[in-house]
Amino acid sequence: MKIAIIGTGYVGLVSGACFSAWGHHVICVDVDNARIDALNRGEVAIFEPGLTNLVTSSLQSGHLQFATDLKKAVRDIDIVFIAVGTPASAHDGDADLSHVFKAAQQTALALCGPTLVVTKSTVPVGTSERLEALMRSVRPNADFEVASNPEFLREGSAIADFNKPDRVVIGCDSDRARALLLALYRPLMEAGVPVITTTRRSAELTKYAANAFLATKIAFINEMADLCEKVGANIDEIAIGMGMDKRIGAAFLKAGPGYGGSCFPKDTTALLRTAQECGVSLRLVEETIASNTSRKRTLAHRLRALLGETLQFKKIAVLGLTFKAGTDDMRDAPSLTLIHALQSAGANVHAFDPRGMKNAHALLRDVTFSSNPYECAEEADAIVLMTDWQCLQNLDFKRLGATMKRRVFLDLRGVYDLDMLVNRYGFTAERVGHPTRQAPEDRIIRLKRRVTYVPPGVEVHNGTRSLRGSSFTRASSASVQRELDHE
Repeated sequence: MKIAIIGTGYVGLVSGACFSAWGHHVICVDVDNARIDALNRGEVAIFEPGLTNLVTSSLQSGHLQFATDLKKAVRDIDIVFIAVGTPASAHDGDADLSHVFKAAQQTALALCGPTLVVTKSTVPVGTSERLEALMRSVRPNADFEVASNPEFLREGSAIADFNKPDRVVIGCDSDRARALLLALYRPLMEAGVPVITTTRRSAELTKYAANAFLATKIAFINEMADLCEKVGANIDEIAIGMGMDKRIGAAFLKAGPGYGGSCFPKDTTALLRTAQECGVSLRLVEETIASNTSRKRTLAHRLRALLGETLQFKKIAVLGLTFKAGTDDMRDAPSLTLIHALQSAGANVHAFDPRGMKNAHALLRDVTFSSNPYECAEEADAIVLMTDWQCLQNLDFKRLGATMKRRVFLDLRGVYDLDMLVNRYGFTAERVGHPTRQAPEDRIIRLKRRVTYVPPGVEVHNGTRSLRGSSFTRASSASVQRELDHE
């Protein structure tokens, strides 16, 4: 088939690369000239495992093209997928459909033959009907139909999700549209993937309902983790016990700092807005949003409690910035909430992430970005593990402890064994869903105080502020001597 995809963001680019790898002729369209030029050179700005190689191979085979001319791109095309962004409106949290409507209007003006227009973007219920009405007003006699085919891609495993999905949902109101989309997805059907055909409205709502339910599971297990910390239970054991129940399932029962990313925050809010407009109360969704927001806001309080003192002038090393491993996406990442709260409390924040620092630079101010986790942790009062990247799951704690000012570790991803951290390396540590473990008294690091006299008028710097001639205690990486009774 000949396919045009409007939008070369995450969904559009992954879809275009995968459809072209299936043997279809795909042209992806975007208004960003620089992005299109880069894609035609095989340069992919989005980090997604395997995506660059897939784009490159499809370009070389001639099955994939990138262009800015939409009118030319949709000429003699079988299917046009609209895969532009639908961010949450800053005004009321509803989905911003301006890009979707603009793409549909321009597509209508460019059509010159029988075409199926399909929304891949996540859109509120009834959007397909609104798009069709808009396109009819522009081209009353054009031969087209509008269908819905929501995506269910997970960042970090999008290509596998596209090629081996749990299901494909097709929403259409005509036999012709249904037949065309079933033909498109025939390879998946032959591989045993369920393909569900619904009305357009049901397909649109299915995407929101699925994401809201998954977000609810995350919020629930996080609240259970809070309870475990108070009663001395183990959230990991509870998650296993729950997940083995086939009615519940193990997916999304991993306690952590709260959900983020491009989907769950905006989709739960958009779903809630739709319900409110219809006069329907979605209390579970409302509480899920409130619970997740509250969790992210309390992360700094957890660290302050673990340190046992104010965060002012403390150096905090944040390991991991993206909302989850396997992506460079910083949208609504819990690390942003944590870092802003730490800075408001007067802390000095250093951070490391193997993929997310470029995007984080645009969102964060007054943060020192480090080249590796050990540089990040030098002279730190505490480490916070925010994202469970593979490179952060096998840290050398002897090396970390030797350079830190205090051995304090807050594991918000449940990666490390508390007994190891406390008994072997002398850390005071907290793991999400487990009671705090205090380092034994004989394992606590003691800093030797060295008083240095500075003549009047001579300015020095102690790492936080300038000091003038006086006697003061200097604690720097060069002068601090550590005394560990049982190293």
